[in-house]
Amino acid sequence: MDTKRVNQSVACFKNDFNCSQAVFSTYAEHLGMDKQTALKVSCAFGGGMARMAETCGAVTGTLMVIGLKHGKARPDNDAAKQKTYALAREFVERFKAKHGTIVCRELLGCDIGTEEGKRVFDENQYEEKRCAKFVADAAMILEEIL
Repeated sequence: MDTKRVNQSVACFKNDFNCSQAVFSTYAEHLGMDKQTALKVSCAFGGGMARMAETCGAVTGTLMVIGLKHGKARPDNDAAKQKTYALAREFVERFKAKHGTIVCRELLGCDIGTEEGKRVFDENQYEEKRCAKFVADAAMILEEIL
């Protein structure tokens, strides 16, 4: 297991990139995609997809990594699709086992897509206290299943 990439993901997150960007860009570099492209591709997925507090960005970033590494890229390669889906399900099950959900608003206990939720998020420093942990845990699980 490469905890170096886990630490890189957290460092990227703490360097003002969102949760999805932090995970995806760290691993995408090792899978042949340049960091700038990876950051752009994953940008809209932060904050539970465009700060809608839906699926956690650390989760969507991880799912993109799984797809980039194992995804179906030819019409006749259903085995790749099945492997991708199986690894994605395994990741989600493990993340849920650790945190109870993959939904951003449920993980945070507030809806960052609303003014009130964003205020609670900021006042309680959830970015540092919760989101950085979700990024680290997503990367750690990813290390274990890849």
